[in-house]
Amino acid sequence: MAGTSSYVHFHDIPDVVLAIIFSLVADTRTRNVMSLVCLKWHLLERSTRKSLTLRGNIRDLFLLPTCFRAVTHLDLSFLSPWGHPLLDSSSNPLLLAQLLQHAFPSVVSLVVYIRNPSTLHFLAPQWPNLRHVKLIRWHQRLPTEPLGSDFIALFEYSGMLSSLDVSLFHSWTEDLLPAIKAYPLIAASLSHLNILKHSSAEGFKSHELLAITASCPNLRKFLATCIFDHRFIGFVGDQTLLALASNCPCLSLLHLVDATSLSNIRPDPNDEGYTSEDASISHTTLGDVFAGLPLLEELVLDVCYNVRDTWPALELLNSRCPRLKALKLGQFHGICRGINARLDGIALCQGLESLSIKNSADLTDKALEAISLGCPRLSKFEVLGCKKITGKGMWELTHALRKTLVHVKISFCKNFNAVSSLQAMEPIRDRIERLHIDCVWNTLDNSENQTRSSSSQELSESYNLQARKRDMIKEEKMLKKKSKSHFHDVGDDNLFSSRTWSKLHHLSLWISVGELLSPLSLAGLDDCPALEEIEIKIEGDSRNQQRPCMDSVGLRSLACYPRLSRMLLDCSGVIGYALTAPPGQADLSLWERFFLNGIEILNLKELNYWPAQDMDLNQRSLFLPAAALLAQCGSLRKLFIHGTTNEHFMMFLLRIPTLRDVQVREDYYPAPENDTITEMRVESCRRFEDALNSSNRHIPD
Repeated sequence: MAGTSSYVHFHDIPDVVLAIIFSLVADTRTRNVMSLVCLKWHLLERSTRKSLTLRGNIRDLFLLPTCFRAVTHLDLSFLSPWGHPLLDSSSNPLLLAQLLQHAFPSVVSLVVYIRNPSTLHFLAPQWPNLRHVKLIRWHQRLPTEPLGSDFIALFEYSGMLSSLDVSLFHSWTEDLLPAIKAYPLIAASLSHLNILKHSSAEGFKSHELLAITASCPNLRKFLATCIFDHRFIGFVGDQTLLALASNCPCLSLLHLVDATSLSNIRPDPNDEGYTSEDASISHTTLGDVFAGLPLLEELVLDVCYNVRDTWPALELLNSRCPRLKALKLGQFHGICRGINARLDGIALCQGLESLSIKNSADLTDKALEAISLGCPRLSKFEVLGCKKITGKGMWELTHALRKTLVHVKISFCKNFNAVSSLQAMEPIRDRIERLHIDCVWNTLDNSENQTRSSSSQELSESYNLQARKRDMIKEEKMLKKKSKSHFHDVGDDNLFSSRTWSKLHHLSLWISVGELLSPLSLAGLDDCPALEEIEIKIEGDSRNQQRPCMDSVGLRSLACYPRLSRMLLDCSGVIGYALTAPPGQADLSLWERFFLNGIEILNLKELNYWPAQDMDLNQRSLFLPAAALLAQCGSLRKLFIHGTTNEHFMMFLLRIPTLRDVQVREDYYPAPENDTITEMRVESCRRFEDALNSSNRHIPD
């Protein structure tokens, strides 16, 4: 109508619709900014916040927020003092538990650090409607506590419990079963149970698994570490798998992992890929297990001992488990024969979207080709420790799956170094979003020289790529138009006009101690405009290494990634001398300088750092050189140190002007119980946090 204003203000939208819009925003910082717009937005944001992680010191009760009354998922595991009993810092722990309940009355999902059973005795009664609980502990259970005492209070007061996660809870395998048997109704109501323990070198024995699953017949998700070695009492074999499928026929997710697999020991590249012992698992039994689990959607069987000639059983997966979307197999051989381009074994699972193959000794390039043809929906593909596959087979797979594949991991494979891994990713260079490779440079120089002088004939002999070039030009034409392309006159690069990894936002790297990251850009990862997060895993025994001849592992080379803001630098696999090293060798403080030098020029916002460790002392500590280098990271907002350190080293971090969140987590097992040298005590945490949150520190946002 003429004269009628069409102007509509955002606040004219009904509050119900606004609340739905606000609830769809998941990023925490975005929600915090939204709450500053006006009072109405502030109230809407608070009323629609469903998940909250509390940080700070538990003694600062006056800072406890009371405006998040709609929160249903509450994480208390980050509260300090880190690693100490949550409520012991208060003279009245019951009052503190009641204050938490008053501030967050709607909680149904809880994550909490449990140093002793008293914490749950106070917290569990406050939220009787708890459905999902995750317990965390990296200290040993007190030997005076009876078996199952950690879970008694939880099962006593949480009558609606349906999900329990103790994967990061340091306890013995025999602790859980007495509590489950004592509360059969709670056990029968559980639909999700995660006992995939990273904290113990021992897995659950077969009779323990069967007793747990018999008490929890309604499980839909079950994750557990176990023992597949038939030389041990309580190993998991044919009978155990059949009984487990019979006990829990409604499983949609099943993870069974041998305890030795969690140690992440890098296999010997020179062996054939077979272990000395076979698992007591037959392909006939596997077929019966699959038939007993028709609702299965995700399956992980990381056995660590040979399971041979499995292709007949895997052919049954497609018909007996039609919902299966994700599959991970460890030490399974003969999963796909790939004979005469005939699809068999795992290649018949047409519905798979994620496939991980670990330590399959007879996996070949022909098998990879068959998998790429038979599993056209794969978006995630991982190969670990497969000795017979080559870059040619991997290139064929990525080319066949170039429309769907966005997540690839290549690790421990004998015929792959960094260069060949990246060359195999050429068909999906402009599509891939997540990538893991091993930084092995043993043939980099040769590859570079050959690349500069190679002819098209040499290139076809190595990858047979030029033979396919004409066929690919038409198929890739539209993709090339969308990418930011520039041409190079160097051998392999002539195949594709773009060297840009336009969608790669997560990069994971493995590197041996003493090696460098600097050649990464030369290998082909020089243009990643969307890369936001990088994980670097450094492993090896520094005691067998001479002093590093370079001043840095090469973190400076990562400055070529303009959007890089998050880093996970994991040196926990590096073993060395925490104290004085023998003549000619470097102690861990000097190795830390080598690892972290150059980090100050990166524009990082968040850093997770695992220091190297001394196995003899069970100590993983931040030393002075590392503290000084971290203090130069002028853009850091969050810093998590997964180890211990001295208080005066932590004070160096106050020089970072943007730092808002710091935590020292002794999350290695078992954590030092009475470490008089490096452990951050309650008073040390308090003094550091007071200085960090001091009004004299102006933190730009």
